[in-house]
Amino acid sequence: MQAKKCLVLISGGLDSMLAAKLLIEQGIHVEGINFFTGFSGENPNLIENQNAIKLHSARWVAKQLAIKLHLIDVANDFKCVLFNPHFGYGANLNPCLDCKIFMVKKAFAYLQQNGFDFLVTGEVLGQRPMSQRKDTLPIVAKDTEDLLLRPLSAKLLAPTLPEREGWVDRKLLCDFNGRTRKPQIALAKKFGFQDFPQPAGGCELTDPVFTRRLKDLWQHRSSKEYSLDDIALLKTARHLRPRSNFKLIIGRDESDNVKLQKYQAQYISLLCVSYPGPIVLIDGTVNDDDINLAARLTAYFGKGRHDNAVLIKIKKPDAEEYNLTVKPISEQELLKNWYI
Repeated sequence: MQAKKCLVLISGGLDSMLAAKLLIEQGIHVEGINFFTGFSGENPNLIENQNAIKLHSARWVAKQLAIKLHLIDVANDFKCVLFNPHFGYGANLNPCLDCKIFMVKKAFAYLQQNGFDFLVTGEVLGQRPMSQRKDTLPIVAKDTEDLLLRPLSAKLLAPTLPEREGWVDRKLLCDFNGRTRKPQIALAKKFGFQDFPQPAGGCELTDPVFTRRLKDLWQHRSSKEYSLDDIALLKTARHLRPRSNFKLIIGRDESDNVKLQKYQAQYISLLCVSYPGPIVLIDGTVNDDDINLAARLTAYFGKGRHDNAVLIKIKKPDAEEYNLTVKPISEQELLKNWYI
């Protein structure tokens, strides 16, 4: 019988890596798929040097397994999931169950269009409170025509079509349950894997700081729209909102400054001239008084915070830059509730 082809959702974590390996061991042709939402997954538009692939990424997992990986950009389609999740959010802005349903539907459509026989995920029964419960696993698999196989917990679940048809030997699958990683680590060692990826949460929507900043963005723009640049900036630097009409994005170190430098053509930017200090971007609509406050804050976060007169360079997009001498804001004036 010709070897069957399966498509595995590869996250970059150990579970999906093991699920794929279990099927490779059975002689099944395995390929991976990874979806980029803007908050998780790998951006297919960013070309990585094959010799410098990020450790424990989906690309790294595919390389370890020697399988082909399909990277798919679904960032725009994902917005409807984030804005109106049918099953709600988790502790932050994470629509985990809706997200899993979305991913599986996208993968199943890809499967149908590209000649794969069945779909595989690394889900483990009882591992995640929103999307991997006994009652939610069938919801995720609802529209997959019984072609979704979960090798790591298969023996605890009803046999799927690939098992009943003999495409997959059920006896060689697993009965993992719960949040412990001990069975996965033991299986990884059995397969000879030397390096174990951590659980691939990796979604910015589970991070309380990031989601607080995203909520702030939506509130002050009066819209839930966002761009990939917005997401990149929300993940970067220090964010302060000293007034409702604008916020400051303030570099914390050289790495932040390099990232913020890329956005100077889109935002008003400030840089301390007389002392080492951060690059600062202004997001919002500002007047001269707002810019003066931003300059005083820029001076405070630089090395000249104790000087009475610090020179700040102001650069507006498509305008000539100019210098402004200011007194750094004091500790007493800097309010804690400005931090986002």
